[in-house]
Amino acid sequence: MPLLTVIIILIVVGVVLGLINTYIPMDRKIKRILNVVVIIVVIIWLLKVFGVLGSLNTLHT
Repeated sequence: MPLLTVIIILIVVGVVLGLINTYIPMDRKIKRILNVVVIIVVIIWLLKVFGVLGSLNTLHT
């Protein structure tokens, strides 16, 4: 996946999350949980895109 596509997707996710945090009324705890879940999903997606997570599956102990 091209680097420009990854950057655009990260910007879109950030803008959408910012809009949700700004314009949808939620309790502070729910917003924090939503932010953490989105960040974890984005980090896992980035690890898969750059091949780090895929290479961890091939390790045998």
